[in-house]
Amino acid sequence: MSDDFSLDPRLLADTHHVGDLALCSVLLMDDARFPWLILVPRRTAASELTDLDEADAAALTGEIRLTVKVIQALAQPDKVNVAALGNVVAQLHVHVIARFRSDPAWPNPVWGHGERKPYPPHARAQILERAAQLFAAA
Repeated sequence: MSDDFSLDPRLLADTHHVGDLALCSVLLMDDARFPWLILVPRRTAASELTDLDEADAAALTGEIRLTVKVIQALAQPDKVNVAALGNVVAQLHVHVIARFRSDPAWPNPVWGHGERKPYPPHARAQILERAAQLFAAA
């Protein structure tokens, strides 16, 4: 792990910190329309999955699987979307998004659909606490 790791400013502006796993920082996307966690491997200059060594790639796969289980317990979605795009934010990060047949973007991707709706402070605090509990219990 590098001591000079820092979170991309856009991720920092759009998310709230849930906690840290062995490899990744776990973030909550501040959009109440979609329960949405983001994993960011704490590796400087990683922008592609192939930038991770074998051990980190294996760790990331395990942390994605864990995060899918957490989002399922947290939101009980109809489907979970997992994606690592990087078209806007180059820093390697993986989206784990709870999707519902009733959500405003269904069945299309969430990106570019309407305006982000930040969580009210009390709801944000509750979801952050519950997500942290679910990760700790796993």
